[in-house]
Amino acid sequence: MGEQPAAASGAGPREDPRRVRSRARLLDAATTLLVKGGTEAVTIDAVTRAAKVARATLYRHFDSGTELLAAAFGRLVPPVAVVAEGGDLREQLVSLLTAQAKLIEEAPMQLTAMCWLGMGPGLGDNADRPELRSLRRHIAEQYRLPFDRILAGPAARELLGDMDPDLVLAQLVGPVVFTRLATLPPLGPDACARIVDDFLRARALPEGD
Repeated sequence: MGEQPAAASGAGPREDPRRVRSRARLLDAATTLLVKGGTEAVTIDAVTRAAKVARATLYRHFDSGTELLAAAFGRLVPPVAVVAEGGDLREQLVSLLTAQAKLIEEAPMQLTAMCWLGMGPGLGDNADRPELRSLRRHIAEQYRLPFDRILAGPAARELLGDMDPDLVLAQLVGPVVFTRLATLPPLGPDACARIVDDFLRARALPEGD
């Protein structure tokens, strides 16, 4: 198996459909096991048995069980939150943070993926493997991109001046993540508005600067 030669017309290489199907079956099995039983359920034996493929086939797609699990997480992490344009800086941040809090509460798989990456393979010898890089990028985009779009705008620059994006993300999203990890009551719109107000009050430049 493997990629087929490029067509004479100059089209790019097309992957063998049998390879595509076997990878899809492996990921279907891995994601089902992950949802039902957590990370410990996603073993090589369990996945190959559920997908009805040989171990050798799995290893043609994934170098290890760690890469397979990262790919399964990547399937389950939801897309980037979308915030409607318009409104002032505070309104946009409150809307985005409220959306993020709801997403974490209702579909916390990206939080599970963050914990898995941070406490295990994301820090070890496998950290630079393709599936792990892809998962880290996916999670980062989930949290970063919507905030980056807002904070890069002229209103944010005028009110807040130069800022460290990583610190801003920690200050705004950190309480939401901590609340979920600590199994505290979820943060609703009023709490998210308070977090944003406290952030803006602490970070706003003095008048005249």
